[in-house]
Amino acid sequence: MGNKGTLTLRYKQKNNRSNPCNMIDIDQLDDTFSIEGEVGFAELEYDLAFVTVSNKYADADICLYGAHVTSFRPHNTMDILWMSPQSNFQVGFPIRGGIPVCFPWFGPNKTDPEKPMHGFGRLMYWDVAETASLPSGETLVRLQLCSSEETKAYWPHDFRAEMSITVGRTLTTTLKVSNTSGEPFEYTCALHSYFNLSLIDNISITGLQNTAYHNQLDGSDGFQDTEKLEIAQPETRHYYNTEATCVIEDPVFRRNIRVEKSGSKITTVWNPGEEFCLKMVDLPDDGYQTFVCVETVNAFEDVIRVAPGESHETTVIIGLEE
Repeated sequence: MGNKGTLTLRYKQKNNRSNPCNMIDIDQLDDTFSIEGEVGFAELEYDLAFVTVSNKYADADICLYGAHVTSFRPHNTMDILWMSPQSNFQVGFPIRGGIPVCFPWFGPNKTDPEKPMHGFGRLMYWDVAETASLPSGETLVRLQLCSSEETKAYWPHDFRAEMSITVGRTLTTTLKVSNTSGEPFEYTCALHSYFNLSLIDNISITGLQNTAYHNQLDGSDGFQDTEKLEIAQPETRHYYNTEATCVIEDPVFRRNIRVEKSGSKITTVWNPGEEFCLKMVDLPDDGYQTFVCVETVNAFEDVIRVAPGESHETTVIIGLEE
């Protein structure tokens, strides 16, 4: 089966274009990492570079800017992930939708609110480290971001972050953070998944019964004793001490989206509601009606501490219940 090795590319301007977004040599990526009929590279969305995957199970698109999965389309259904039609696809701005990678902090930076929300990981190009066609028929894409002068302007630590993305019947994304320094460090992160819905009023979420949560919108603490969470208002709930699988039930689309995770003890459920949505320039005014975020998070009571030479992995597995 096809397997492309772990050469890390340095990005360069292509065809002498002046567009600062286009810093990728697509031809070199194709020569080094493409797998015929399965993995390719293309400039999509305002010349940002994407890995495109197509196998017997599904199609997927992964933007190298932010190591950001923007689409996962199993062959028997529409896209499981939701993308904002008004998203920025420009260096310096986060992509709205799909699976943003929040790293090395989740939410605002605790010591400097001027630093980017949700960290710098989603605002930088990641290197292609490996592509592989697996014996199961699935496809592996591995991207990495290593510490540099650019990252140390925001965060002083030496690290290697890897995003391993496996496309098959399910979509498995793993953020592995390794400490390459001589001192321990702490970080927070999230795989901030947006899910495509028929309508927010139609869906319910199971898996969070008997779980305590913090309501970020009003500062209160709560406990969900009901089996299902229905979204009838703006919600930002951080559920604590849970490793449970969640299921988004959407009877109108006739599918249940399964969200399984490991290496994370916080699950965040977010929908901005109408009022907040109107204030967000990269969301349509009615965008809140067709997505919900069920996020795999390490933050709050689940801050990750990594000793020198050690690593931590945060994984989410997304698919449809059979």
